[in-house]
Amino acid sequence: SFKEPMFQVKAQLGFQVLRTKPAVAPNGSPSWNEDFMFVAAEPFGDGYLVLTLEHRGPKGLMVVGVALVALATIERRVDDRKVVAKWFTFDNLGLGGGDEKRGYKGRVQLRLCFDGGYHVMDEPAHVCSDYRPTARQLWKPAVGTVELGIIGCRNLVPTKVVNGKGSVDAYAVAKYGPKWVRTRTVLDNLDPKWNEQHTWKVYDPCTVITLGVFDSWGIFEADEPPDPTCQDVRIGKVRIRISTLQSGRVYRNMYPLLFLTPSGLKKMGDIELAVRFVRSTPTIDVLHVYSQPLLPLMHHIKPLSLGQQEMLRNSAAKILAAHLSRSEPPLRCEVVLYMLDADSHSFSMRKVRANWYRIISLVAGVIDVVRWVEDTRTWKNPTATILVHALLVMLVWFPDLIIPTLAFYIFVIGAWNYRFRSKTMLPHFDPKMSLAENIDRDELDEEFDVMPSSRPPEVVRSRYDKLRTLGARVQTVLGDIATQGERVQALVTWKDPRATGIFVGLCFVVAIILYLIPSKMVAMASGFYYLRHPLFRDRAPSPAINFFRRLPSQADRLL
Repeated sequence: SFKEPMFQVKAQLGFQVLRTKPAVAPNGSPSWNEDFMFVAAEPFGDGYLVLTLEHRGPKGLMVVGVALVALATIERRVDDRKVVAKWFTFDNLGLGGGDEKRGYKGRVQLRLCFDGGYHVMDEPAHVCSDYRPTARQLWKPAVGTVELGIIGCRNLVPTKVVNGKGSVDAYAVAKYGPKWVRTRTVLDNLDPKWNEQHTWKVYDPCTVITLGVFDSWGIFEADEPPDPTCQDVRIGKVRIRISTLQSGRVYRNMYPLLFLTPSGLKKMGDIELAVRFVRSTPTIDVLHVYSQPLLPLMHHIKPLSLGQQEMLRNSAAKILAAHLSRSEPPLRCEVVLYMLDADSHSFSMRKVRANWYRIISLVAGVIDVVRWVEDTRTWKNPTATILVHALLVMLVWFPDLIIPTLAFYIFVIGAWNYRFRSKTMLPHFDPKMSLAENIDRDELDEEFDVMPSSRPPEVVRSRYDKLRTLGARVQTVLGDIATQGERVQALVTWKDPRATGIFVGLCFVVAIILYLIPSKMVAMASGFYYLRHPLFRDRAPSPAINFFRRLPSQADRLL
């Protein structure tokens, strides 16, 4: 017998392994109450879910018993109905010799089901090509079809040497939803032509079709000895968002094939594509899709955590890569993982800075509005300030016009920007926005480094120090944000009795004034006071800002 036994259950489906937390079982009946999710691919055949009961003792883990659950016997559900729990028996199957008699080792109560209401992503969410649930009975009718013409490439950069000259054996792979297509391989040609056309059904226009170009190894014997572990070389990738296509219009363009290597950004050539979206339902049905949830209903009823989503996505990518490697013609594992962006979540200082500049570009519009307001209230353009006074009077005395005026203003902006829309070229990878043109070599080397790092200790130490410097800046910004929020809380928490007394007293006075004086008069007076001429304004900060900056925060309590 065990003293204070601790048990845990290991669940394994193929290469996917999950374990429960250890549970103490003084009475021999441990309880876990944990939910596990696996990715299972049909057909199930003779597949099993293997459950192993393990005992955690002072000498390590010891297997107590094993239970096998045939996948074909597990029930299916498409909603959030409760699944009936069943008992499964642990025995010593496979723990001893082959002729050993099976013995009873306990039972475990499980709720098992195939959840068809979820969509298992195998791509990043922002470039996903399909959002449908797994169960076919939940699929909605298609809203159209997308036709992709893969015409050919030009000026490809040689990736290997054959018979003393550069060579490329190029082929293209396109993916949209669960359907993958592969062109034929054009041998030893830097300007390959395919002239192939493929069609997919479109269920959601807010999806992305992905096309990649690769160089096939193993067809020709290169000057060097053949390496069986050599992978197909990535040449480039193109993404096209279906929602950017006008219905019925053919877009035929040349797209640069850009590929980021440890030595920098390279243009590997150009590819010519023709794409067309054909609507098969009324326009109102296509527009109705924009009001529907992006993911199936189960993702909103019982949402998955970020950790679960990432784990399921990695598992789905591996299962899909193994399946396509057995197809005809086969797709190699590195090709599938590149098309699925399996390494998109790896750390990159370049992506950190690129995302920061994206945020800055978004905030720039707000900053421009703030500057315009500041210029208006300082009378830098007297005509504009007088017009703002007139607009203020109109909106204060006729408040019903505020929302219509704002809506009409947004309409004018959208109608004006319609003139500058792209009419021919579709959006493509932007090296400038990606900061891939003039990237630091050390940052690029860090981006392509494996996990754990394979670089010398001094290089890792230098990168760690740089990361600490960046972390110190982030720490300061987070501290400033927390300080401002705590100052807002300090207005009514009496941490500074004088400041809270002043604020509460002013709130009482404001309430009495607003009770006695019409709100239109107060709004008018406040607006004119805010827009007063600089001759009547002090250049020092306002009393309200001075008061707020004097409020206490929790920063002085940190060690």
